[in-house]
Amino acid sequence: MKYYSTSRISPATSMKTAVLQGLAPDRGLYMPEWIPCFSSGKLDELKDASFSELAFEIAKPFLGNELDESRLQEITEQSFTFKVPLVRLNNQTYILELFEGPTLAFKDFGARFMARLTGAFAEEDNKLITVLVATSGDTGSAVAYGFKGVPNTRVVILYPSGKVSRLQEQQLTTAGGNVTALEVSGDFDACQKLVKEAFADAELRSSLTLTSANSINIARLLPQSFYYAYASLQLKKKNPDAEIVFTVPSGNFGNLTAGIFAKKMGFPIKRFIAASNKNDSVPRYLETGSYEPHATIETLSTAMDVGNPSNFARMLDIYDSSVRAMSDEITGYSVSDAETRETMRVIYDEMGYLLDPHTAVGVTALGKERAKNQSEKEISVVLSTAHPAKFVETVRETLEFDMQIPERLANVLNLTKQSTPIANDFQALKSLLLSLPC
Repeated sequence: MKYYSTSRISPATSMKTAVLQGLAPDRGLYMPEWIPCFSSGKLDELKDASFSELAFEIAKPFLGNELDESRLQEITEQSFTFKVPLVRLNNQTYILELFEGPTLAFKDFGARFMARLTGAFAEEDNKLITVLVATSGDTGSAVAYGFKGVPNTRVVILYPSGKVSRLQEQQLTTAGGNVTALEVSGDFDACQKLVKEAFADAELRSSLTLTSANSINIARLLPQSFYYAYASLQLKKKNPDAEIVFTVPSGNFGNLTAGIFAKKMGFPIKRFIAASNKNDSVPRYLETGSYEPHATIETLSTAMDVGNPSNFARMLDIYDSSVRAMSDEITGYSVSDAETRETMRVIYDEMGYLLDPHTAVGVTALGKERAKNQSEKEISVVLSTAHPAKFVETVRETLEFDMQIPERLANVLNLTKQSTPIANDFQALKSLLLSLPC
């Protein structure tokens, strides 16, 4: 399997190079030259597979002969040691709880798999890999925990000062060891821009072996397709006639792109609903055919506060830049903070289910879609991307009670924050990176 850049200038390369580079030299995002398609017979075989077994079968063709199968199997078994609950909300709606991992967020799936795969590749070359990542919240903590202690790696996390929840900040700034947190004076888009500039800088690339752990890295993106595959097969076992629709809270759009991968692989997925907050560049594109990203707007669903999502380049690539082809499979909605809070209240009052603000954006978008297009055959799955305790302040303000915080999160609050303030300036970042000990 070879991987090409969405910018189509850099030459195609191996998975190993794509993972260790993160971003292609031409600043494009790596894509597989082809997406393997599983036959109906193979899908029938996989319907009773465990999550890690299914992950192994999906990952195999993407790795080819670049990694021994026994090592890949070890990686999938070690990465996915937690449950993936599919909770029934009502007859036509399920919540896929993706927050059972170590940091209680969906990004544990990608970060843990990528950390182990990167470690395996770094071990082969006996080199130190510097993992550079921008975060709007959960990516940073997932990457910090995923890479902590992994040999031959060190992690540098850039996060926007004052724009992540306290629990998220505590998680990503207290890992220590081979993890460094940089508190940037700016928003997420500023952090992401600094990371991209670092990858484009010749001096940094010659001095350090840089890679990214954002969803721009194909190794972060690929494992997110695993839970789409798993959930769709589980639902098909329960209801063979179901037409499965995934509603995806979307910020940088890596999660939705991974779902498109799963659909292209042949898993039983009918279509997607892209649920955005007021950072709605993609929903507006789906409606108008014009992509006009704007400056990031702060919202309650902070991890989705991305004005110019990187993975939109992959989406354009998959659909050959055709808005019609994309909109045939994806419907987009923008959700306000007021609507987010109202959905949190209604779902808790009527069903006793507690939503974090990101999942509430998804549930709200699904409601808007059903008001326009209702089908008795469709079963909808809303991806629940984070445990509500990670947004305890928003839960308190919205529902007017203090929820119990899981012990593993409560313990983090007692640790000492360790971060380095940094200006929104590339030269400041470059100097810091070059001063890191070898």
